[in-house]
Amino acid sequence: MKRILIGLVICFVSVAFAQTPPPQVVASGIHMNGAEATVRVLNREIFTARSNLSGISATDRARRAVTRIKEQLEQPGPNKVTLVPDSIGILVQIDGATSFAVTPGDVDLSHGETLESRANAAKAALETAINESRESRNAHFLLLAALKVALATLVVLGLIRLALLTRRKLLSAMLSATQRHSERLQLGGVKLVRSERVAMTVRMGLNVVYRVVLFVLVYNWLSFVLSCFPYTRIWGETLNAFLIDLLASMGAAILHAVPGIVTAGVIFFLAKWVSNLFHSFFERVRTGQIQLTWLDADVVAPTRRIAKTLVWLFALAMAYPYLPGSGTEAFKGLSVLVGLMLSLGASNLVGQAASGLILTYGRVYRKGEYVRIADSEGTVTEVGMFATRIRTGLGEELTIANSKILENTTTNYSRVVKGGGFVLDTKLTIGYDTPWRQVEAMLIEAAKRTEGVQMDPKPLVFQTALSDWYPEYRLVCQAIPSEPRPRALVLSALHANIQDVFSEYGVQIMSPQYFEDPPEPKVVKPDNWYPAPAVRPEGK
Repeated sequence: MKRILIGLVICFVSVAFAQTPPPQVVASGIHMNGAEATVRVLNREIFTARSNLSGISATDRARRAVTRIKEQLEQPGPNKVTLVPDSIGILVQIDGATSFAVTPGDVDLSHGETLESRANAAKAALETAINESRESRNAHFLLLAALKVALATLVVLGLIRLALLTRRKLLSAMLSATQRHSERLQLGGVKLVRSERVAMTVRMGLNVVYRVVLFVLVYNWLSFVLSCFPYTRIWGETLNAFLIDLLASMGAAILHAVPGIVTAGVIFFLAKWVSNLFHSFFERVRTGQIQLTWLDADVVAPTRRIAKTLVWLFALAMAYPYLPGSGTEAFKGLSVLVGLMLSLGASNLVGQAASGLILTYGRVYRKGEYVRIADSEGTVTEVGMFATRIRTGLGEELTIANSKILENTTTNYSRVVKGGGFVLDTKLTIGYDTPWRQVEAMLIEAAKRTEGVQMDPKPLVFQTALSDWYPEYRLVCQAIPSEPRPRALVLSALHANIQDVFSEYGVQIMSPQYFEDPPEPKVVKPDNWYPAPAVRPEGK
């Protein structure tokens, strides 16, 4: 309430200081708009000169008219305004002396004006300005206007105080009623309505109504105050007309936009219905109720998102012409700006999305599979449109852009396994003096001891290379942990068991390096082809 009072006092003081200048001085001037010039007296528009007259430009005509009116009003007399026809048009005179002339070139034909109507309008405006000029030099009138403003201010403050008290009483009564009724609205002991949210809604509604009432009171007070003084009377009159015109134009715009809004609403409703239909269809495909040869269950989710996005884009394109303001220049400019921003900044985004579609529909990997992408490997946790997330064996989560994935080779350790899980492999080199049958048996024994390594299919050992100083062995097995365990943990346990097994059988894991020939060939004699734990086949 104090802030409102301070604001009204500031407005009143500003209006008082903005009033008419000292006696015998008429506030007047011209307003130029291109080749036109408007004569103003006490902020009131009197006449607009639109054409030259005898070599005198419209601006000079307006400037001379302002000077002439000022001089005429400073002279004693009744200040009677008359119209006198002349060969150049119609002369507007004050006490028989010409102030300015209205010519045929000053008539605005686009608004249906005539020379006579234009001259009569100028006469009426000049008479009003003269009367206001007299009032501005009348101390009794100004004092009476100040008393009217003070009385109006007291009335407005009283109404604001009344509105404030009414809001408080209504709020208290409505909150009490809300609390009582919300307690009754229960079903099976569960409240159907939360009293806190209802109370917040009631409080917000009353605050909105209170602020609207406050705005109307202050707006009308300001308009009345401006209308009480001659110098600002035109502002007060314009203020009222502005609010009425604004409300009328808003109402007309709303009524005009109702058919388009209804049409757009119907389009969006149909889009929502079709989107729900797609959702139900793809959900049945995902759960296996519907079998399609061209759509696998693992690509149902991205296909559903694409289909629903296309539906909404089509609906937006269809509803766009019916949206309010879609044909305005501001709306078109905003559309161009948004399109320019998308075209400049979304090129990389579109490339990432295209890469995501290729990876998804190319079935490069699925969620839950163990993969290796460039130098990173881990379990796929999310296959997004723009990026893929994998969790490494160290517990780290990596986010890799889909375009980078397409640029590198992807190794899938889970795709060829039997059932779930992933492929586990490791490589080591042992000298030629160790029987290869023993090495294979020891590697398989280490795999059997490793928790999480499956024996069906059984582990396999491959000799991938015969180097100059040692053969290369590669152990490949399938790991299906009983509990979710990172591949790095299972691989670490396998390496530990390999060391233990080789140590138990006295075989060192070391690749020899030679600088000269050994004294004896580094070969395995046939009698020693099957040392433990290797098993000699029957008949050999």
